[in-house]
Amino acid sequence: MKGNLMKRIIIAFVCVMIAPLAFAQTKKTKVQQTTATQPAATTETATSSTAGMVRKYEPGRTMMIDSTQGSLSFALGANARIVDNAGNAVTSPLKPGERVRVYYTGTNQSRMVERVVVED
Repeated sequence: MKGNLMKRIIIAFVCVMIAPLAFAQTKKTKVQQTTATQPAATTETATSSTAGMVRKYEPGRTMMIDSTQGSLSFALGANARIVDNAGNAVTSPLKPGERVRVYYTGTNQSRMVERVVVED
């Protein structure tokens, strides 16, 4: 009897120890991976303007004007537009002596024309 009681206690103890393992469930964790992208760095460039008379003009390349600041040279990029006061595109080449207003970015040796307005 003493042996049976000891066996029952051991069996009960083992069952108590194993029961939580039988009922235990594995945790399922849903991992959501997100990536944040930062906006591209932008650089703002200030547009300046000056008025003067055309001294030299090479279509698609460069132009020089005589202004109150002296003789200034500009690079003409592919996006440079030449328009009249009404905003209509000018198709004929600029001639020396024509009055213009040049809108550009950059300073000194790196002036890039954005728009040239031919004044009447």
